[in-house]
Amino acid sequence: MICEQDLENIIAILKKGELGDTITRDLKAKWPDIHFTYCLDDDISAALPVREYETFNIYFVSGSGGCISFTSSAELATGLVIAEIEEEWEMA
Repeated sequence: MICEQDLENIIAILKKGELGDTITRDLKAKWPDIHFTYCLDDDISAALPVREYETFNIYFVSGSGGCISFTSSAELATGLVIAEIEEEWEMA
């Protein structure tokens, strides 16, 4: 389970910091019971984000049943995917 207060605190850190593998290590140090994964948002096609922001989206994942899967339930969530939204390049 990921409580709302932890989620809000994590999001506040993400909004202030640079996204990437370093931020996930820092988050794991503060919340060792939550699994954190970083990727690009366009790598995810099988789920809808639970939170959407300008530079990243948040997805819940669950490890129940022995396999990792996306979930929309904070009660079932055991981890977060931090998916960075890449700025689209404009072609001249």
